[in-house]
Amino acid sequence: MLFFIDTANIEEIRESSTWGIIDGVTTNPSLIAKEGKNLVDVIKEITGLIDGPISAEVQEGSAEQMVEEAFGYARIHPNITIKVPMTFEGIKATKVLSGYNIKTNVTLVFSVAQALMAAKAGATFVSPFMGRLDDATGTDTAGYELLEDIRVAFDNFGYETMIIAASIRHTEHVKQAALAGSDVATIPFKVLKQMIEHPLTTKGLQIFRDAAKK
Repeated sequence: MLFFIDTANIEEIRESSTWGIIDGVTTNPSLIAKEGKNLVDVIKEITGLIDGPISAEVQEGSAEQMVEEAFGYARIHPNITIKVPMTFEGIKATKVLSGYNIKTNVTLVFSVAQALMAAKAGATFVSPFMGRLDDATGTDTAGYELLEDIRVAFDNFGYETMIIAASIRHTEHVKQAALAGSDVATIPFKVLKQMIEHPLTTKGLQIFRDAAKK
């Protein structure tokens, strides 16, 4: 399973790039606005830090408008993946962009039906939102079950579209994404750091340190 970092914070991306385990980056307009920076400037800076898919999201609009905006981002770097909303216009844009061999990531997916639509349109990635679905259903398994169902559906028909487990809130979501067979998990910096931790590891390290002093 590939690890993408879900952030627009350059310092977080720079630090995580030194770990040697980050395969790509997902951003969105709200994340970039939070950083108070220009979208294109942020994307260009990220391409110098991570050698892998970097999602740049187009604004919702007509298929023609999204395609035109996508062309501009795609010219920045070969690793750019165009993040497209799960709408009819988004699906049409995805089909056009796939015809130009421009990578796409259809986002805000909450059902198998939506995922199949994206795959049929030639999407490179599809992003089911685990955390938001769990919140909406009041459970801690709805996102996991959706990932499992999409995996089965894609495998049934040989779709090459990769599944990105998105809207990850905690390490249990990462575990669920892996067990469900997701191709990618896009993970916030805070959760990535939590993944290295375990109380028994901390306890064991202290025992080793104490022994070394003796």
